[in-house]
Amino acid sequence: MNLHLPILLVYAFGLVVAGLWYSRKVSSTRDFFVAGRQLGAGLLFSTMLAANIGAGSTVGATSLGYASGLSAWWWVGSAGFGSIVLAFWIGPRIRAVAARHDLRTVGDFLEYRYGHSVRALITVMLWFGTIAILAGQLIALAWVLNAAIGLPKSVGCLLSGIVMTIYFSAGGIASSARVNLIQLTVLLLGFALALPLSVDSVGGWDVVTGVADGDYGNFWNGPNSGWILIPMLVPAFIVSPGLLQKVYSATDDRAVRVGVGATAVALLLFAVIPPILGLVALSAHPGLENPDLALPTLLMESVPPVVGSLGLVALFSAEVSSADAILFMLATSLSQDLYRRYLSPEADDVTVLRVARLAAAGGGALGVALSVVAESVIDVMTIFYTLVSVSLFVPIIAGLYLRWTRTPEILTAIVTGVTAVLVTHLAATVQIGISAMVGLIVSVTTAGLVGAARISMRQERRER
Repeated sequence: MNLHLPILLVYAFGLVVAGLWYSRKVSSTRDFFVAGRQLGAGLLFSTMLAANIGAGSTVGATSLGYASGLSAWWWVGSAGFGSIVLAFWIGPRIRAVAARHDLRTVGDFLEYRYGHSVRALITVMLWFGTIAILAGQLIALAWVLNAAIGLPKSVGCLLSGIVMTIYFSAGGIASSARVNLIQLTVLLLGFALALPLSVDSVGGWDVVTGVADGDYGNFWNGPNSGWILIPMLVPAFIVSPGLLQKVYSATDDRAVRVGVGATAVALLLFAVIPPILGLVALSAHPGLENPDLALPTLLMESVPPVVGSLGLVALFSAEVSSADAILFMLATSLSQDLYRRYLSPEADDVTVLRVARLAAAGGGALGVALSVVAESVIDVMTIFYTLVSVSLFVPIIAGLYLRWTRTPEILTAIVTGVTAVLVTHLAATVQIGISAMVGLIVSVTTAGLVGAARISMRQERRER
């Protein structure tokens, strides 16, 4: 037995125990959904950063670095740009609205602002997209376990799904925010040690910069990476339901500005690491059939065993911490946006909490099923980020800043934007990001046209 297996097992068991321990005080949906609105800047920072540094930011971004070089910076860098907007403009404003009206989900905000039809449409659409991103996290976890102990991908997806479902379902955001602090500490320590040692193992920075010659050294553009990721990722990290609901949990606006602002800075700095690790992996292990294995393979074979084990545990932390944020979206969507709103409006708090936990377990099971058949981390996560950006950007931004927007233009924006994404994606072979850009342009344009037509008709009626 190698050193990696017992360390991973002990750590996974520790996460479950910690989650169950913190969940003892969770007795209401207010605790489960918004942590009693008691997260200060420190806890908000740790849970936001832990949620943002997941499969896409580690395994996926390193895979892009392995295939494309320095342009992979834009995968995590775009998340940092989106977090800046969330910290100083969108976050404080929507937190204040949520606290004033006791809103607990993004669906609550959409219904408050536009009515139940917008809420219902977004709930259904995002539920499918959320399953996709959960599958992406589980695939990354499975590759970590595959590299560490040779575990088959399907078994790795199952075990990873069990771990994160148990500790999240017990306590929701109240317990996961505290478990995320543990995960973030391990994550940052693991990468801080693994990066310099992996670079040293291939002969130093000169070797890495040598690999970055040519197309690999193009910071702005590369295959499926570069600045073109901005229209897909920046809006997603501004309006993602999982992130907004963490913002709902903040004690006040200052906690949002400080906590999310610090997250943005950390992401912009962390964005440098995956491309470098990808280039190191390319230098040490050229010709990998599956680029998603670049980072796990590097940690297994190119650094000392103890550091490799810590790095693998850091990866495990990254993927699980993001996965619990996704389970949070699934649980709140089904219990608050669907069950309490449409199926059982008179349900008491205890019943809704039970439904939320069952929804998390069911969502985890579906995520495991999709992860077993899906191939690539980046592929499945692209589905989610594109869907979030195109379907939610106009409703959230307009709902906060444009008082004249109403249900007709928002429904039109959602339907036409998503349709444009599907048509663009199916009709042409384009880089990821192009279809999101087209969808956003169509969504904003149609919302403006319908809104202008509605206002014009209203003015005509008044003049008569």
